[in-house]
Amino acid sequence: MTSAPWFRGSSGEDTPEEILAALRGTDPAGLTHHLGDLAFLLQGLASDPGALFETAGRSRREFSDLLGAIQASRGALDSLEARAVTALQDATRRDRWDQARDRAAHEGAATPSRARIEREADGATVTDVSLLTRRSPHMAGRTLASARRLVETLPRTMSALADGRLAGDAAYAVADASAVLDPDLAREVDRILGERLPEMDGAGTRRWRDAVATIAGELDPEGATLRHRRAHRDRHVTMTPGQHGMATLTARLSALDAQQLHRCLNREAERRRAAGDRNGHGAAMADALVDAVLRPADGSAPPVTLEVGVIITDRALFRPDSGDIAHLEGYGAVPAEAVREQLRACTTAPEDGQSDPFGPDGDAVRVMLRRLYAHPTADELVAMDATSRPFPPAMRRFLSWRDTTCRGPFCNATIRQYDHIVPVSRGGPTSLDNGQGLCAHCNKKEQLHANVERVEDPGRPGHRVRWTGHSGTERETGPTRLLTGRGPADAARDDDTPAPLDDSSP
Repeated sequence: MTSAPWFRGSSGEDTPEEILAALRGTDPAGLTHHLGDLAFLLQGLASDPGALFETAGRSRREFSDLLGAIQASRGALDSLEARAVTALQDATRRDRWDQARDRAAHEGAATPSRARIEREADGATVTDVSLLTRRSPHMAGRTLASARRLVETLPRTMSALADGRLAGDAAYAVADASAVLDPDLAREVDRILGERLPEMDGAGTRRWRDAVATIAGELDPEGATLRHRRAHRDRHVTMTPGQHGMATLTARLSALDAQQLHRCLNREAERRRAAGDRNGHGAAMADALVDAVLRPADGSAPPVTLEVGVIITDRALFRPDSGDIAHLEGYGAVPAEAVREQLRACTTAPEDGQSDPFGPDGDAVRVMLRRLYAHPTADELVAMDATSRPFPPAMRRFLSWRDTTCRGPFCNATIRQYDHIVPVSRGGPTSLDNGQGLCAHCNKKEQLHANVERVEDPGRPGHRVRWTGHSGTERETGPTRLLTGRGPADAARDDDTPAPLDDSSP
């Protein structure tokens, strides 16, 4: 590779030391140019490596050395990314503060709180990091917070990351575990961890987190109680969609409660298997949890009405071989088989002699199927307008069904709020075309983004929204496609497709 003139040393040849000195003396634009050239070469090799990875005539050592070099480069890039993210945050805070002071001087108003200005600036930085790195806003926020801790309070961890002695996931695990520590304590923990690097060389992220907690507890035993109380306030339960109609339910609890729950489920699973349950031990534990919460044997659970939006075609209901996928509101795509039997039970009264799965009140709780129509080319839900400023209930439900999860770029959160893409204050209508489902974070779009707009793209028809960050990065999002690989035109050619259900059909 031929370096740019400003990389050339006095000898006329580019030595690594001379290139390094030149890079340290340049500015971010110069480093960006150099990394861009390197990225071009690496992307070209990645897409078309030629004969680089042919094994004939080459030793195994060549490939293991290459893998080690790639890993060392990844650590260095992770370290540079942490510094770049922190510098971006500092520059954004500076610019926002200067703008606030200028506005106050021009308008004769008092300068707003610097803390508030910095919070708003940090939100804009998180958005830019999300758009640039294709991470969710939540992960971008965690990256920003951990990067600042690495740069400011964890120098030895940062050094180990930069020179390849520590993997990126382990370094960020240390930074994340240090979040509850005050800066002075975090620096002392970092110093001790630096001394223990050789003995921790093969440790996983869990051991690194445990090491941070253990050292902090030894250094500051009185603060351990306070840190526990802070962490205890973060109790929560989350649901992460999986594949093939499954999901992972995660509960963050106190260690004692979590251990007791695990042992109770473990004991119940053993009892069920001893009684003849042929499922695996883990499956029996999962069944015990579901039964304890949703179907307790003593019937002590209070009656709860839960509404879950299910979008499914009539083909999927009546023709298992159609290949159509169902969609659960707040979850996403699931195999039609995962919901077909439950829907039939919900919408069809049992035959004579059969027990009603809903008990004696089955007729009262029976739900109605609603027909939902798909866009003729984009396979997404359309229609409806309203004259009110808030989205009416029916329209909110429609937006939830159409978008499934938050429409913010790279965001996987559940829809919590309903947003006017063009704000009402600027004449935006309350309509499905101007509406989208968002989480609470992404609904701060006017603060976090430079611009959010509805766009039309003939190449990608449907409801598309363009999000532009303050860095100028643009991303487009669209709703969840209801069908993939099989368009409405294909369905129309099926002579034996069942006729649509009437509105009055159960």
